[in-house]
Formats: sequence, C-alpha cells, structure tokens
Amino acid sequence: MYILGISSFYHDSAACLVKDGEILSAAQEERFTRKKHDHNFPQKAIEFCLKDAGITAEQLDLVAFYDKPFLKFERLLETYLAYAPVGIKSFIKAMPLWIKEKLWMKEMIKDNLGYTGKIIFPEHHESHAASAFYPSPYNKAAILTMDGVGEWTTTSYGIGDGNDVQLLADIKFPHSLGLLYSAITYYTGFKVNSGEYKVMGLAPYGEPKYKKLIYDHLIDVKDDGSFRMNMEYFNYCQGLTMTNAKFNKLFGGPAREPETNLTQKEMDLARSLQEVTEEIVLKLGNHVYKETGLKNLCLAGGVALNCVANGRLLREGPFENIWIQPAAGDAGGALGAALIGWYKYHNKPRKADEKSDSQKGSYLGPEFDEDEIHTFIHSFNLTAKKYKDDELIENVANLINSEKVIGWFDGKMEFGPRALGSRTIIGDARSPKMQATMNIKIKFREGFRPFAPSVLYEKVSEFFEIEKASPYMLLTADVKKERRIPMTDEEHKKWGIEKLNVVRSNIPAITHVDYSARLQTVHKETNPRYHKLISKFEEKTGCAVIINTSFNVRGEPIVCTPKDAYKCFMRTDMDYLVLGNYILSKEDQKPLENDSDWKKEFVLD
Repeated sequence: MYILGISSFYHDSAACLVKDGEILSAAQEERFTRKKHDHNFPQKAIEFCLKDAGITAEQLDLVAFYDKPFLKFERLLETYLAYAPVGIKSFIKAMPLWIKEKLWMKEMIKDNLGYTGKIIFPEHHESHAASAFYPSPYNKAAILTMDGVGEWTTTSYGIGDGNDVQLLADIKFPHSLGLLYSAITYYTGFKVNSGEYKVMGLAPYGEPKYKKLIYDHLIDVKDDGSFRMNMEYFNYCQGLTMTNAKFNKLFGGPAREPETNLTQKEMDLARSLQEVTEEIVLKLGNHVYKETGLKNLCLAGGVALNCVANGRLLREGPFENIWIQPAAGDAGGALGAALIGWYKYHNKPRKADEKSDSQKGSYLGPEFDEDEIHTFIHSFNLTAKKYKDDELIENVANLINSEKVIGWFDGKMEFGPRALGSRTIIGDARSPKMQATMNIKIKFREGFRPFAPSVLYEKVSEFFEIEKASPYMLLTADVKKERRIPMTDEEHKKWGIEKLNVVRSNIPAITHVDYSARLQTVHKETNPRYHKLISKFEEKTGCAVIINTSFNVRGEPIVCTPKDAYKCFMRTDMDYLVLGNYILSKEDQKPLENDSDWKKEFVLD
C-alpha cells in the first residue's frame, strides 16, 4: 500500500511516500525549484517520490494533506473580521489566493497528479504530532508540538501509544511562542520563517537585558508553561508586518533594517528572547511530564528546531529520552500526514524497538549513482579524478588535515533543514581560522554564525558534555571542560562579535562563544561512508570531529544535484569537490564566467 503525504502553501512545501508503513522517500520542493522555502504545490517533490518508487499516481492507495484548508481559512477570516477595518491591505492580498487556489486542495491534488482516489486532511498539529511519534523509537511517549500556527493551534501536547496519537490540550492563535520568536526575528532585521536560527546563533553574544521587558509587556507565562500574548504590541493578525509602533516604542526605536550592521541591542534582544523561549519550553515539558507520567518525549513543530532549548530540556527536564523530528517544521507535516494515513486511517499495527527510529538517518531524498555522476562530469567536460572507496576516503581525510575546504556530495539527500553528511561542506574543526574562512569565503553569510560538528557517535562523550545520540543536529551540548581554553580578562571585555575570533577550545571552529556546539553524532548504521571518513581522519589526527555545514550559500537551498553542487563549488572559495567517487580540484576547473552554458544561471544573491 502506497500513501503520499503532502504539505504546501505556507513555507517549506514537501512530499513524502510511505509503503506499508515504511518511509521510502521525502523531500522539500525548494531543493528542486532552487527557491528557498518554496511554499508552492510540491509538484517536483511528488514526481521525485513517485519516480524513486517506480510507481505512478494511479498506483497510490491514499493521499494525505497535512492540514485542513477550510479550518485555516476560517481562522484567517475570523481574524480579519475581528480587526476590521484595520488590516484591509493584508485581507486584499490574501483572499484571492485562498479563493482561487488554497481552498480547493482536493481538486488541485487530483488535477496535478491525475489521481482519483481517497484524500484525507488531518489537522496541522496532528500531522506534527504524528511526524514526531510514529518514526520515533518508542512504543509509548508524550508528544509536544510548538510552531507559529496551524489552523488555530499553536502549541499542543498529547500521547502516542502503539499506532494511536491523541492530542490532549492546546494553545490557540494568536498566542504563539513561534510567532513571538518570529516577531523579534523581524524586529532584529532578519527574515521571518527563515532567520529564526540566526537569532538563536546571535544570542550568546548578548546579555538578557530585555527579558523582564518581554515578560512584563509581551507574554504572560503560567507555571504550567501556558501563555497569553499582549496583542497590543503585535501586528501579525491584521497587518503585513510582525510588530507595530507600540512595540518599537517599548524597545526604543524601529526595527533594524535588514543587512545593516548589528548592534549590541540586537544581541541582547536575541539573548533575552532565547532565554524566555527556553524557560517556556522547560515549563511546558515539566507540565507534559506531570500530566502523562511518561519517560519518553517526542517533539515537532518549528520551535522544535531550536536546538538550544531542546538541549536544555534534555539536561534539566524530567524526561529520560527525547526524540525530535528532523524535519520538525512544515515539511515534516507531509511525513506525519502520510503516517496518519497508514496507522490511523487504515488502523495498521505499529511496534517500535525502543532503540532505533525508522527515519533512516533522514537520508530520504534523491541519490545519484556512479553512472549519473560520470555522465554529468563528461557532459560539461569537467576535470575530475576517480578513486576507489578506500583511496577516496584516504585522500579526503588528508585534505581535511591540510585545512582544505571540501564540498561533500554523497548518497541520498537529507530531508529537513540540516545537512547530515550527504550534502555537506566539511573542514578541520581544529583550525582557528576555519570558522571565519567558511563564513566569509564559502557561505557568504554573517560572521557571527557558528558551525556544527560531525562527531563519531562512539566518541561523542570524549568531546562534548553529552551521553546521548544527536543524529539530526537538533541538540546543543557544551564542549568538554578539559578541551576548553579559558578567555583572558581582556578577551572577556571584547564587544559582541569581536569574541568570535578568540580561540576557545582545541576544536575552535565548532565552539560557539558560550562553549556550546550544535552537534551531529555520525552513526555507522545510517551513513557508513561519512562515518568511515571521520574515522580515517581520527586515525590520522586523533580527532573524531570535523566541521559540517550545509552545502549551499546564503539565500539558496541546500544542493540537490551534481550540477547544483558544482555551481556552488565554483562560486565559492571551496578547494575541492567530492562527487561520489570523484574528486574535483578547484585549480583544475575552468572559471564559470567563461562558460556560456552556466553564466545565465550563475548570479550571486
């Protein structure tokens, strides 16, 4: 039985295909269209899933869409009416799209797929909850979902038991932890639904000077983690912006203009917001534990991508185990909806082993075999050298040890926002200059942004203050005390981002200013080749950690195809590109500017 899950029309549209309960494939539409956070109907992602399974739409037994469009439309309409006539511009902009397209999802699915069978529409947070619980290792677990908003719900908790997911309570729009985070993301000059992780990365440079102001004026939080927001300060219900003039007055001026210089104010706001978020998540976790009495917790929703809050919940919270959906945002809703189709709609049995999840490392996207890579290289007359597996691993480990920056393109593309060793840029975590080099010359992004470590799972506790697995880069942990280099009094006095270049540990390129790291544990079972590479690097250096950052530049999605990878490689100062068993050296390549086949598509953002 084949079940297709779809999410679209908010951000990060995606498709997922499940066969008899097994997750076969999943991908975001942005990877194919090259439009970051593409929200359109995921036609290309669907085509990939069907082609990968060797089936047509006529062979699907069920299609599941991740929310209820009419219920979401009801929320929008009621909200506009509540604030009328204020918000007429937003109303005029939104309504035609709903009336022409979004309300007719069933017809759109049938027309675009040529599908005539059954379509189901779980609720948004039910899809989140299903994406968290069903692939998890647990037979029974508490579930907590937190995001901006679905239809009406913004936060919910419940229980997953066997093949059943039940939500027990929720918090409704406009009161939303995700929208609070997005509002301050907007105010600090970053893009909503995209820049929230930048705010999280900026937080350690600041002090929580505005925390009391946030609690006193913006959000009222109870001991159980429930909250209400003071909507006098926000504009997202009725306008085209997140905040208003009263918000500006509270924080002493207008929002930062995007791309202008960051100031200490933005750093302090980021730190204040992050601490408030962590405290709310911890209170919610404690309440969910009190209500359910379960030792396992599953998380999903966009707020579950806040790895700092997740790490704190694991360390300080009551749960023994936490499993977080790798595609915790709306993309993961496609996966959750498909699994609801199998387990709830068709009432199929489920049994987990309490050890391993069923998400296959989240390596669920397109894969390009040796023949396809060979064809690509020869089609564009590129200079590349092919190696046997062991030779390739040996060579790449040596290149990392020589402080070279390498684009690593191998195996199935990751599902979710994190690169996990398939579409990854790698480098030497021991290099004190590597963070600045990668940010400025490779990623073309803000200099304050930290990089993540990939560490062998067997060696994680030798480098970080954590004993648990973190395969999806959704937990932070502190670098081990014995690996840290204490800052001098003079270094402590440095202002904000000046602290970036201070060497803080013997793996400085992945050590954030607060000695934390957003880590990925690499497992032999899910990515044997990446594991083998890091093992070889450890054999040569004694260090079981390398840098892992997503294979893209600022403003574009993670690469999907060999062509995407080569274009990204050539537009940056990466030294080498690995495509399967081929290594391409930058100095051997012809500049793209001289090649008319590439030039039109090749423009920096």
